[in-house]
Amino acid sequence: LTPGKYCHRTAGIGVCRLHTSSSSASSKEHYKVLVLGGGTGGIAMSARMKRKLGAENVAIVETSEMHYYQPIWTLVGAGVKSVAASGRPTASVIPPGVKWVKSNVREIDPDTHTVRTDNGMEISYQYLIVALGLQLHYEKIKGLPEIDDWEEFKIGSNYSVQTVEKTWSALQNFKEGNAIFSFPNTPVKCAGAPQKIMYLTDAYLRKTGKRATANVMYNTSLPVLFGIKKYADALWEIVKNRDIQVNLRHNLVEVRANKQEAVFENLDNPGETEVFEYEMLHVTPPMGPSPVIKGSSLADEGGWLDVNKETLQHNKYPNVFGIGDCTNLPTAKTAAAVAAQSSILDRTISKVLKNEKPDTKYDGYTSCPLVTSYSKVILAEFDYSGQPLETFPIDQSKERWTMYQMKADVMPHLYWHGLLKGFWGGPGPIRKILHLGMK
Repeated sequence: LTPGKYCHRTAGIGVCRLHTSSSSASSKEHYKVLVLGGGTGGIAMSARMKRKLGAENVAIVETSEMHYYQPIWTLVGAGVKSVAASGRPTASVIPPGVKWVKSNVREIDPDTHTVRTDNGMEISYQYLIVALGLQLHYEKIKGLPEIDDWEEFKIGSNYSVQTVEKTWSALQNFKEGNAIFSFPNTPVKCAGAPQKIMYLTDAYLRKTGKRATANVMYNTSLPVLFGIKKYADALWEIVKNRDIQVNLRHNLVEVRANKQEAVFENLDNPGETEVFEYEMLHVTPPMGPSPVIKGSSLADEGGWLDVNKETLQHNKYPNVFGIGDCTNLPTAKTAAAVAAQSSILDRTISKVLKNEKPDTKYDGYTSCPLVTSYSKVILAEFDYSGQPLETFPIDQSKERWTMYQMKADVMPHLYWHGLLKGFWGGPGPIRKILHLGMK
């Protein structure tokens, strides 16, 4: 066990914190609450558990040195924000005093209440919070892993820190031809992101006088433009007005970079493919569950963490809980969903600690700020039923400048200073006030 002093600079001010971190081989430790994953859900729940039980009773397993606010990557890919501004050292977001196990999770054994990590540690727990996120599978697209220089072949993806700036590069270097945006045939995180960058590309090409020689194209595996009808209707109006071509049930299966060709399978007629030439290609990779969960008894048949959709408690192991993208909750995988889930899970765990029955129910609230230009956003908010669950007493299916400002400047502050510190549990209370208690 080695106490480490981690220092970083924020706005020119040096910040140092004391964390105890482990990298020793084959040691055993025990914690009242063990959190797996240092993404949004993991950090938020660590902060909440520290307040509830004391820092010395909480540990978090995470290997990454940096923590990123991923929702802003849409604007990084469009040249509005920098990738550097989207990240902070993991040491600065883990609550002070909480034990940081800097490693990957190798194995979860819920029957013996133990977790093994890649660095040889065996950690036992009384309660386990699983927040391992999902896996990106760029390698499942034929030809993509062989491409060394995405920039050279005008390919980008707003879904990873390594590729988000390549989107901006492809956009700036666009001359004429097809700008193609894909959506895979798997569950994804932030299902609006693949089309947000398309609208921003359209706006950028208009601004730079290149739109007349461009064909902007959205090839999606889905049978719809967006899953919630109210917002889909508004988006169909936008794509028609801006002359954007939408091809439904088209799944990207191969990239032939040397020819600048993208191959899509027609999902309505499996085996049939169509080849598109591109001048710019934005790839949304196939995604899937964490292999650690998939290989354990915690998984459902699809490999996702099997939790109760109302309480977030595991369906088989009552001392295991889940949050965020790794779960099988039937709602969109977003940071907004994690915020709402964090307050529900906090309440669930409080009840379980007292041997009482969880009483607060998660309604599936999630949100997707659909960026439709460099100054407008449609703020989609909805629940398990697929019905709009809007915070503001206005029609949020309309493009609004105010919602763009919220997406670009307010939400990042709320993320770093509210959600990650365990103080922001979603807009539920605000919604109640603004709708006079009727929603």
